[in-house]
Amino acid sequence: MGAAACGGAATRQETGGFYIQPTIFHGVTNDMRIAREEIFGPVLSVIGFETEEEAVRIANDSDYGLAAGLWTANLARAHRVPSALRCGTVSVNVYGTDAPELTVPFGGYKGSGFGRDKSLHAIDKYVQLKTVWMVTT
Repeated sequence: MGAAACGGAATRQETGGFYIQPTIFHGVTNDMRIAREEIFGPVLSVIGFETEEEAVRIANDSDYGLAAGLWTANLARAHRVPSALRCGTVSVNVYGTDAPELTVPFGGYKGSGFGRDKSLHAIDKYVQLKTVWMVTT
């Protein structure tokens, strides 16, 4: 596993919970467990890359595809990369805002979800469509 650059110590032990400080790992490669599994905690794994194509390949080489973030000043890249990423949501030059999530579909690809929540697309989970053809004489 990569090395912890900072964080990782137990915190708020007086609560009886199992909490850790926000933690950053560097020297991570995409074949490591820390990069392959979803970690539900304040953990960031840093994987280096040289080219845009390599970054997309690394991002797509996952069993999951809930969300991705992209920071760029290049407008062409801002359109090209989200189209290439296999995930449900891509944030460009912003991450973690709640406003759009109230009105747009939310859900992932692959092992990160089935279907969509929020928006009109979520209604499909709760209805059954029926087609009736009728001819009158």
